Amino acid sequence: MATSGKVIRCRAAVAWAVGKPLSVEEVEVAPPKAGEVRIKIVATGICRTDDHAVYGAFPNVDFPVILGHEGAGIVESVGEGVTSVKPGDRVIPLCVPKCGECIFCLNPEANYCLKSHYVEPQNLMPDKTSRFTCKGKQIHHFLWISTFAEYTVTPECAVTKIDSAAPLDKVCLLGCGFSTGYGAAINTAKVKPGSTCAVFGLGGVGLSVVMGCKAAGASRIIAIDVNKDKFAKAKELGATDCINPQDFKKPIQEVVTEMTGHGVDYSFEVIGRVDTMTAALASCNMNTGVFVMVGVAPSDAVVSVDPKLLLTGRTWKGSLLGGSKARDSIPKLVSSYLEKKFNSDLLITHTLPIDKVNEGFELLRAGKSIRTVLLF
Repeated sequence: MATSGKVIRCRAAVAWAVGKPLSVEEVEVAPPKAGEVRIKIVATGICRTDDHAVYGAFPNVDFPVILGHEGAGIVESVGEGVTSVKPGDRVIPLCVPKCGECIFCLNPEANYCLKSHYVEPQNLMPDKTSRFTCKGKQIHHFLWISTFAEYTVTPECAVTKIDSAAPLDKVCLLGCGFSTGYGAAINTAKVKPGSTCAVFGLGGVGLSVVMGCKAAGASRIIAIDVNKDKFAKAKELGATDCINPQDFKKPIQEVVTEMTGHGVDYSFEVIGRVDTMTAALASCNMNTGVFVMVGVAPSDAVVSVDPKLLLTGRTWKGSLLGGSKARDSIPKLVSSYLEKKFNSDLLITHTLPIDKVNEGFELLRAGKSIRTVLLF
C-alpha cells in the first residue's frame, strides 16, 4: 500500500490527563516494526473499562494515552516476520493477547497470557517504545491496541483475523463487551439447560451475560439493576424477571433467594462494586451455586466475605474476556454472528463519529446508552 513504511497522520482521541475529557487530535502513527501490525480502525465501542481508565481507576495506565480496546479494522501494513495477517485482512485487535509461548497460552484450559497488563503494563510496545506522537510528545498505548485512533499498531499476538464478510461497525463489540459477557455464561459458568441465573448490572456486558444464559438454555434469568430504563432491553434479550434493589427494604440477595427457593444456580456481577459482588455470591445457592465475577473493581478495592458463604460449597470464579482464548474464539464468534446464532446488534444504542467521543462517554455515565460505537 502507498502508506506502507511511512508515518501516517490521522485522528485519535487522546486522554492527556486523569479525569479530563478526551481531545480529538491529529497524531502521527509510526510504521510497524518486526512482529507488529498497523491497522486502520473502522469502528470502536466505548466500554466501561475505558471510563475507568479515564478516571485512573484501571491499573497500569500511563498518560497521555490513546484509550479504546473494543475495535475492528483492516490491516494496513505488517512488520517483518508477521505471518498470521496480511494487508487488507479484516481483524479485531485483542485486549488479551496470545503469545503462544507462556505457561497459560500452552495450557488448553487457560485463556490468560503472561504478556497481559495484569502482569506487565502494555503502555508501550514490547520494545518499550511508542508508535504514537502528538504535538511532539510521546503518547502511550492502552492494552497494546488503542482503538480510539484511526490507525493503531499492535503486536501480532494481539490481533486476530476475522471473516471478510463481517460488518466492522457491528462486530467491533466482539472485541470486548459481547465476548466478555456471553463467554462468562457459556465458558466460565458453563450454564446448564433448565438452570436459574441472576445478573447484577445491565450494561452492555451484563446484557451479553443475559444473552449467554438464554443461549445456554437457562429457564429463569433474573436481571438486576437500579436503572429501570434497562429492563425492556433485558427482557427483549432473554431476562424472565427484572428487579430494582431500591424497590425492596431487604438486601437484594434475600429477595433473589426468596424468588428461587434456595438461590440461583449461577450469579454474575457485571458492575465492579464489592458490595454487589458479595450480594451476588450470597444470591447463588449455598452448595452448588456458582458466582462469576465479571465487573472490574477499582484497583484499590478490597472484598470482605463471610467465609461460611463458601464453606458450604459455593464457588467464586473470575472471568476474563469470556473465559476462552480470544485469538481463537473471537473469529468463531464472528462466524456465529454471521450465521445469526445471536444478535449482538441489539446492544448498540448509539453510533457517533469519533469527534463526539466525549458525548459517548456522557451517555454511558448517565445510563442512557448500552453501547455507543464510534466511527472514523
